[in-house]
Amino acid sequence: MITLLIADDQRMVREALAALLGMETDLEVIAQCADGTEVLPAVDDKRPDVALLDVDMPGPDGLSVAEMLAEKHPQVRVIIVTTYGRPGWVKRAMDSGVDGFMVKDAPVEHLAEGIRRVMAGLRVIDPELVVESAMHGETPLTERETEVLRAAADGASVGEVASALFLSAGTVRNRLSATIGKTNARNRADAARIARENGWL
Repeated sequence: MITLLIADDQRMVREALAALLGMETDLEVIAQCADGTEVLPAVDDKRPDVALLDVDMPGPDGLSVAEMLAEKHPQVRVIIVTTYGRPGWVKRAMDSGVDGFMVKDAPVEHLAEGIRRVMAGLRVIDPELVVESAMHGETPLTERETEVLRAAADGASVGEVASALFLSAGTVRNRLSATIGKTNARNRADAARIARENGWL
């Protein structure tokens, strides 16, 4: 029996997925989480074989949770299951060592088979997402520029970002200016939007 944890902030989606996967004779859903903060405690408690993570959920997003699991619970296989696959997300997922990246509109039989394949030691990435990721290329932003843009994305002032990241206001302004130029954005809010749409944040 392969035991599963499902993390998705949409309750109807999460419970439907659990019900459908539970109909497979060799799969058992033993934990459900509504946001990223619940995943590590649930894994500590239940010890699932596979964690199915949505990308876009409250708290740490699915990719951040995947990185935490790789560090703290490397034995747990991780499959990202999302509504859509932004190129940057696929790249981040592959770099962080996730075992699978699948879209939710695929038949549940495909997901069940993907779970079995990752348990057999294989990596399962939707081929269309790999092609799309390669076509869009990697993020043009450096790690430090991404960090500053992420901190400023919700409207924090330059001073607030500088204080949060222990940087000077001048450094924050320079990095925000660089992100605007590299994303061909009108302003930092537009840069954050573009970066989010490409999965770079």
